[in-house]
Amino acid sequence: MAEMAQTLLIYMVILSIWAFAAMGYDKKQSKKKKQRIPERNLWLLALLGGGVGAYFGMQFFHHKTRKTNFRIGFLLLMLLDIVILLAAYGVKLPATVMF
Repeated sequence: MAEMAQTLLIYMVILSIWAFAAMGYDKKQSKKKKQRIPERNLWLLALLGGGVGAYFGMQFFHHKTRKTNFRIGFLLLMLLDIVILLAAYGVKLPATVMF
């Protein structure tokens, strides 16, 4: 189980670095008015496990921050990735939240 969790962590770190770099590259291309990375590719990187990198790339580069679907979607994908990793490492998550 620990081996699988570690493999998943490495996979997600690689995809997050890739997504972070893609956000930076796309922002750079946007400023230069050159060919951009299609939005579906940015979403795909986030959906496949790079949600953390995509979200932090969006915040760091101030890229796609005006688009509500990116702001909310990347945040939710980041949170989902974190929950998946915590579950893979056996961290018990609360079933309900009390306020």
